[in-house]
Amino acid sequence: MSYKTLMTVVTDTGVSKPPLEASVALAQAWDAHLEAMCMGVDRTQTGYYYAGANAMILQETIARAQRDAEAAGQHVRDTLGKSDVRWNVETGVAQLADIGRQVAMHARFSDLVILPKPYGENRGAELEPVIEGALFDGHVPVLVVPEEGLAKTRPERILLGWDEGDEALSAARAALPFLSAADTVHIVVVDPPAHGPNRSDPGGLLSQFLARHGVKVEIDVLSKTMPQISDVLMRHALDIDADMIVMGAYGHSRFREAILGGATRNMLENSPLPLFMAH
Repeated sequence: MSYKTLMTVVTDTGVSKPPLEASVALAQAWDAHLEAMCMGVDRTQTGYYYAGANAMILQETIARAQRDAEAAGQHVRDTLGKSDVRWNVETGVAQLADIGRQVAMHARFSDLVILPKPYGENRGAELEPVIEGALFDGHVPVLVVPEEGLAKTRPERILLGWDEGDEALSAARAALPFLSAADTVHIVVVDPPAHGPNRSDPGGLLSQFLARHGVKVEIDVLSKTMPQISDVLMRHALDIDADMIVMGAYGHSRFREAILGGATRNMLENSPLPLFMAH
């Protein structure tokens, strides 16, 4: 089992280096084809044109996005041309409100989408809908690469966050190529329910499922000693010297997470490790 079609999306060459390098390295490791989608983004607010903007302004915003797309495409071609992987580059233009749909149309035919962290200094507003488009409408797992890059194409120790939810199970299934190749996978359960059906063996059924795929599993049951579960997961990942975190994404609605915060948002903002997510 392996990934054979990888995809990355470039909207800003300033943050493209870590995911692009990771994409090439993984394509080499998995003998996969790499697709790069280079998008120029029209960031004008939807509806602005109808408030009196003339055709020249409309044309200029589209022309600027087209120039950005061509520049990104050329940058990616120059980078991939130095590698020995199979690749192709597509360029296009999208409005900010529509970029998630554009990404999803391409991502749904990929095994894994590799993207930069969406939050942080000098990061455009389009990075968040790019991730959400791949996860929700493309129905494909996403590997979010931190600024430090992907240290290992075959992570030796992986932390798998487990809360018995559908999202976490989807992430575990989607990450099987990574999990089965790892030396150890730590299934981490934080404050399991005292009266749940699996209270006597938290994580046991998942560990059995993974073990039958040849995954070497350990179960770590932790107390919620920090305000957010995501903080507990990140601290434990550092304690066990993990190379990657695998987790379900957006157990609550995206709106609720955006307004109130949540594990997904906090991990995307603060995880120092590559973050594998599925919904």
